[in-house]
Amino acid sequence: MRGCFFFFFFLFLFITISTSTATDTLTSSQILRTNQTLESLQGSFVLGFISGTSSNVYLAIWYKNIPDTVVWVANRDNPLQNSTDTFLKITDDGNIVLLNSSSDSNNLVWSSNSSNQTNAKNQVLVLQLLDTGNLVLRETNMNDPTKYLWQSFDHPTDTLLPNMTMGWNFDKKTEKHLTSWKNTGEDPSSGDYSFKIDFHGLPEVFLRNDDTIIYRSGPWNGERFSGVPEMEPDTDSIVFSFSSNEHGVNYSFSIGNKSIFSRLVVTSDGQLQRLTWVQSSKTWTKFWYAPKDQCDDYKECGPYGVCDSNASPVCECMKGFSPKNEQAWKLRDGSDGCVRDKDLNCTSDKFYHMENVKLPDTTSVFVNTTMEIDECGKLCHRNCSCTGYANIYISNGGSGCVMWFDELNDIRSYPDGGQDLFVRLAASELDNSGSTKKSHKAEIIGITISAAVLVLGLCILLCKKRKLLRYGKTDNSRGSIQRSRELLMNEMVFSSHREASGERNMDELDLPMFDFNTIIIATNNFLEENKLGHGGFGSVYKGRLIEGQEIAVKRLSKTSGQGNEEFKNEVKLIAKLQHRNLVRLLGCCIDQDEKLLVYEYMKNRSLDSILFDKARKSLLDWKKRFDVICGIARGLLYLHHDSRLRIIHRDLKASNILLDGEMNPKISDFGMARIFGHDQTEANTLRVVGTYGYMSPEYAMDGNFSVKSDVFSFGVLVLEIISGKKNRGFYYANDDMNLLKNAWGQWREGKALELIDSSIGDSFTESEVLRCIHVGLLCVQERAEDRPTMPSVLLMLGSETALMPEPRSPGFSLGRSKNPPETDSSSSKQDETWSVNQVTVTLLDAR
Repeated sequence: MRGCFFFFFFLFLFITISTSTATDTLTSSQILRTNQTLESLQGSFVLGFISGTSSNVYLAIWYKNIPDTVVWVANRDNPLQNSTDTFLKITDDGNIVLLNSSSDSNNLVWSSNSSNQTNAKNQVLVLQLLDTGNLVLRETNMNDPTKYLWQSFDHPTDTLLPNMTMGWNFDKKTEKHLTSWKNTGEDPSSGDYSFKIDFHGLPEVFLRNDDTIIYRSGPWNGERFSGVPEMEPDTDSIVFSFSSNEHGVNYSFSIGNKSIFSRLVVTSDGQLQRLTWVQSSKTWTKFWYAPKDQCDDYKECGPYGVCDSNASPVCECMKGFSPKNEQAWKLRDGSDGCVRDKDLNCTSDKFYHMENVKLPDTTSVFVNTTMEIDECGKLCHRNCSCTGYANIYISNGGSGCVMWFDELNDIRSYPDGGQDLFVRLAASELDNSGSTKKSHKAEIIGITISAAVLVLGLCILLCKKRKLLRYGKTDNSRGSIQRSRELLMNEMVFSSHREASGERNMDELDLPMFDFNTIIIATNNFLEENKLGHGGFGSVYKGRLIEGQEIAVKRLSKTSGQGNEEFKNEVKLIAKLQHRNLVRLLGCCIDQDEKLLVYEYMKNRSLDSILFDKARKSLLDWKKRFDVICGIARGLLYLHHDSRLRIIHRDLKASNILLDGEMNPKISDFGMARIFGHDQTEANTLRVVGTYGYMSPEYAMDGNFSVKSDVFSFGVLVLEIISGKKNRGFYYANDDMNLLKNAWGQWREGKALELIDSSIGDSFTESEVLRCIHVGLLCVQERAEDRPTMPSVLLMLGSETALMPEPRSPGFSLGRSKNPPETDSSSSKQDETWSVNQVTVTLLDAR
């Protein structure tokens, strides 16, 4: 099958066979030369060296008793040229290396790169070839596959063997797929074709030529891939397995009968083949292959086109659609697909039931594995963007829900073995029942029942209306909901901040309103697994919009006594604020008693989830911490001085600083913020809000707040970032010290550097750290007038020559016994280390 390559291959083996070894293991004190092999215990597979074209030599695994069948090549893209001086060994640091010692110093040809997984110097390691065809590096007495230090099954080439998986491991952030040879039988280097799982939406597997998709398997339906009806489960021979969860997405197969040999291969000419060995004829037969016909070609019939290999021409438009390019369609080119005959009307639309089809491309879909088909259909009908829906799994009558919100692509029909698909059509395209297979008798029965229900419903409504009229009431719930929504939005747009800012011609609030169903789909119906955290406002959920954008959704708790004012406040404030160090509000949603805010998703969550976590704080070296400090300062400068509205945040704390994927800080949670006029410097309130440990003395005691209140909170944050310790709950040997007092004492004693978090290591610059501690202490001074403004703070942080006054005693540096009691705070007493965007409302009686 693989040409003249194998002539040289077996000639090479014949010449060297007399010196081959018969063991299945290689110890750390041994080497494997080109004239030696490892043989699995039961003689199924062999590891050794093979020769290719141009005298190239490769380390490979092949079947011992099946000729011409190489299943794995180590150095496929880095061939050896001089075979006589080449050997394989285990290094002291736990690597498997292929070396060429023809020069004075060993030349590394290939390495397993496994040294970072173990302390190899303290372990006795062996390299073993298993009867599965898996080459493993393990400790001598360790036979647990999950504890292998390295294995060839994690690095497939063109072949998938039984019990070998391909797919994604989300925990380790690794991926395994098949890649063809450059030239079958001659050149095992990486070719143009790959077979890879796409985990987005509802996972499925794609065969690609470079980046161009040429074949799609269809999603897994619980028994097989939707586009491979030939995959009938058979416990006596081949059993297929597919898993998809929060840990990863994987596909594999196993063989029930040990006498059967089967493998999945991507060939160099772009074909996916499942081959089975027939012992009687000594040949590999194609058990299945793809693409096998015109309908296996990706998007052969375009959007809303259906491919049927038994029809002529193979492409036809589904019901309610006509060819987009009639001329090309007649010439049997259906790639442009089909377009709707009649426009949709959303509320009156119905669904066309298609049977025995390969489900459309599921890369961008809504998925809910627990939802039943009726509930799925109702949800799809309510969302005007939904173009179709189906069950995910087909066993036991079907379960799960998958919904499409874009064009339906790459559909094909089968005589048997496909799935049911429900496609949205205008009501006029279907009969009254919305079904294509009901008899006339069933229609009459359905109409009769519907009429009876309608009459009964009218009677109930009439009675209810009379009762309401008796008490002088009318049922205008929907109207009131709409009016409340409009009033709430109008109140946010045209509220008092217009007067406070001195503006008379304020632009309309440019903030998208999300449909509630869109949020349900994005968060998978507020699935608990998507929950990022919760606070006084409610809960925060991770979501993904149909177009793929990740979002964070803050949902106002229905049972919370707080939140309505905070919701309006946050929308009217942050909607007009644009700064790289402020979290971006993408939109909001108001639906009856549901109120939600939609933010950009911050990959690293909140600052406190890393800073105060012993296992994660090392992610923040000094450079990142300094960048976080400067980023928060720039955000506050914008709020206090540079934005069109002067804004006092009033709840600045570590849990309200969010970090994006590159650890850039963004200030969040403006529910407690207040707007100042341009000539206003301070204000007073009887309702003190915030979080104890971050509040300035004048605010906590007397309700006075200003830009200097935020400066105090910033100073606390700076000292927390440097020390890695919380101001609230700080513990020291002297029990009546908090973080501020401890920092102040060490500063006065000349020991300020002792504040530095030990997890930073030696990555810091002393002068830079001392400057930040100096700034932090200036910001937390007890008297508001002594504290610097944010422009001065930025200047001091960014300049080594800036003159800085000596700090005075900080506020709230008294012992714990003098602190206000915990009961004065409505914030949770539990540890806040894992809070995400938590809103804390603290109510204190002003003195």
